[in-house]
Amino acid sequence: DTVANVPICPIVCYDRGGERMAGKAHYIMSQGEISRKDNSLCFRKEGKNYYLPIESIQELYLMNETTVNTKLLDFLASNGVLVHFFNYYGHYSGSFIPREKYLSGKVTVKQVEAFINLRQVVAKAIVRGISKNIYDFLLERDRGSEKIPLEEKKFYESSIDGALANAATIPEIMAVEGDIWYRFYRHFSMLLPEDFDFNKRVRRPPDNPVNALISFGNSMLYAKTISQLYMTHLTQEISYLHEPSESRFSLALDLSEAFKPMLVFGVILTLANRKQLSINKHFEKGLNDCLLNSEGRKIFITEFDSKLESTFSHGQLGRNVTYRTALKLEGYKLVKFILEDAPFQTFSQRELF
Repeated sequence: DTVANVPICPIVCYDRGGERMAGKAHYIMSQGEISRKDNSLCFRKEGKNYYLPIESIQELYLMNETTVNTKLLDFLASNGVLVHFFNYYGHYSGSFIPREKYLSGKVTVKQVEAFINLRQVVAKAIVRGISKNIYDFLLERDRGSEKIPLEEKKFYESSIDGALANAATIPEIMAVEGDIWYRFYRHFSMLLPEDFDFNKRVRRPPDNPVNALISFGNSMLYAKTISQLYMTHLTQEISYLHEPSESRFSLALDLSEAFKPMLVFGVILTLANRKQLSINKHFEKGLNDCLLNSEGRKIFITEFDSKLESTFSHGQLGRNVTYRTALKLEGYKLVKFILEDAPFQTFSQRELF
């Protein structure tokens, strides 16, 4: 691949057919410096320049310590490119988002009103969606081996409505959510190969390979959700399940939750069972932490993007959509809820066929 006889940076994202993906997400995995050169991005690494035309970029993921300048950021903003920053250890650091193109004062006012008057309705819908998708995930992934008793799986289907009905406050709703994830982590560990030992969820920092994978996967999904919600009229600082707070897009935390079983845990299980990830080869173990190394992150991103771009039949729309599009549709459903009082239900693949 060349542009004006200049080699394309070999670290951009390719699809499964080997073709460079136009207008998609591109990842820079190495340390270096990135700047503007005419209508392209120039990434300089170890004395060599690699070029990427701006037309091919929708999102840019800087997965290592990368130097940028204001001229570059202005160029990216004028072309509507979102940039997500990760540090050397693969932890999400923040995002650069261009000027809002989809501003709507009416939606913002209604979003605040929904937060004041209907926050619990939205929060319960999110938790209900998490539980339904976990149930479907366990049914699918445990089919044949039956490592998890059916009665334990049924908790996510039959017990959740009663628990949510008794939850009167946001802390109580979040306690129900916490119980769901606590149970799921135990069940998820039963599906993993023996070398991927997983006793409990540890976040800061992750202490073993499975926790490292979960943390990295959650960060990737969070960034992807931010990008998709940017194309709606929603204000990402106003959330319903998670507390709105400074320095984070908490609405992306809300609307990404129902996708975690398929897009994060599904990818982890696939890579572990296919032995594409090795405990000894793809992780860096410190005294108190464990992190995916650069090669491990590449493997995860490749599978994660493949899943994100895979399609399923959307019964309500009557056509196939990608999981990436489904993230954006979550935002549209929330807009319809706050403007038209339409029922709000989070993503459930079972109900879309």
